[in-house]
Amino acid sequence: MKADKVLEILRLHIPAEAVSYCFDLWKASPFDLKLTKSRQTKVGDFTSRRTKSHPRITLNHDLNPYLFLTTYVHEVAHLKVYLKFGGRVDPHGEEWKTTFTELMVPLLWETVFPDEILHELRRHMINPKASSFADAALTHAFRKFDRNAHQFAILSDIPEGSIFKLQGRYFKKGKLRRTRVLCRELQSKRDYLVPADAQVSDVQFSLL
Repeated sequence: MKADKVLEILRLHIPAEAVSYCFDLWKASPFDLKLTKSRQTKVGDFTSRRTKSHPRITLNHDLNPYLFLTTYVHEVAHLKVYLKFGGRVDPHGEEWKTTFTELMVPLLWETVFPDEILHELRRHMINPKASSFADAALTHAFRKFDRNAHQFAILSDIPEGSIFKLQGRYFKKGKLRRTRVLCRELQSKRDYLVPADAQVSDVQFSLL
């Protein structure tokens, strides 16, 4: 992948103060950087295509700049661990946690992140989780800066029994099961496990 294309993506999607640093990460270990449509189940991923010579990182195109930046570094940490250890270690084990933390430390400043995100991110980086969304406080801080934040609610924030819209279908919220919520689709009457941090719209709150 050409350097100018990577630089263009970074300039469009992350805070200006972080562009040079993130571009240097790419130059140190080049990879294909691809933007994808919005995905409910993940915001980014790293794949090696079964060979160290063709690594690829994908990121959802519609992430706010601060979530895009954090996800980018999260995935670069996966790349660096893979280049060093191959597939011999836990994807989110101590090797990845150490690498992710080391890569994030230079970015944990007020010049890069707003105070409300920075506070939660510094706390999160003490023991980073496999997904930023497994940290509810950090998730809420990131969501405040989504472009369409006022149009959506987080599933975990609405009362049980509420009706909501997700991916063009209407559901009724049920019981929380660890990190997912058992929800019934109104038209088919089928039950689905929906991530608790999913963004939902057209919420009709339960009065129970």
